[in-house]
Amino acid sequence: MQDDIVKQFDLNLFRTEQNEIQHQIITLASDESQPCGEVIIYQNFFAQSESDRFFSELLNDINWQQDKIKIFGKEVNLPRLTSWYGDTGKSYTYSGITMNPESWTQSLFLIKEKIEDELYVNFNSVLANLYRNGQDYVSWHSDDEKELGKNPTIASVSFGATRRFLLRHKSNKHLETVDLSLGHGSLLIMKGSTQHYWKHQVPKTAKVKTKRINLTFRLIK
Repeated sequence: MQDDIVKQFDLNLFRTEQNEIQHQIITLASDESQPCGEVIIYQNFFAQSESDRFFSELLNDINWQQDKIKIFGKEVNLPRLTSWYGDTGKSYTYSGITMNPESWTQSLFLIKEKIEDELYVNFNSVLANLYRNGQDYVSWHSDDEKELGKNPTIASVSFGATRRFLLRHKSNKHLETVDLSLGHGSLLIMKGSTQHYWKHQVPKTAKVKTKRINLTFRLIK
């Protein structure tokens, strides 16, 4: 299937509007002698035209669903829409929700391929999130499920509305919270021991009225 998708896409699609993709490396602090994680952010990994195109395609092509979670025994809606895509058999469980993969769409595969070419890493699955407005959010958590293995590399792509992305250390309350903005076409990489020592969230905001699509690419073991 992957070969079929590759044959379909325009070879000029990823000739971006900027000559060089700028990135920032953030070494996450620790109270020990070694840092406890690393975050890399590319604010314009995808050019404006690419980002516009992907946002529209993903919004219409992804099979968005409303999952439910239990909080203190009560079942409530997850505060965003989600979907799971990936290679056959690469299921994923988080917050009591088990997701079985749908087959890659052309857009998802092309996005994955560009990230893999840049990072020299392979991914076999992606969690898609649709934040309908600023009232949709994800609370503090770590992507440390057993399916991801030790010290996973997670690639997070954003299209649409800019949202804040916060990281805080799990145990050392004296370390400052890292506060980032993830905009249209940005790519955030979390690697090393980030998931072991740090949590992250996308908080609610009354300022954002428009949609944001977030794709978190993973390697399920």
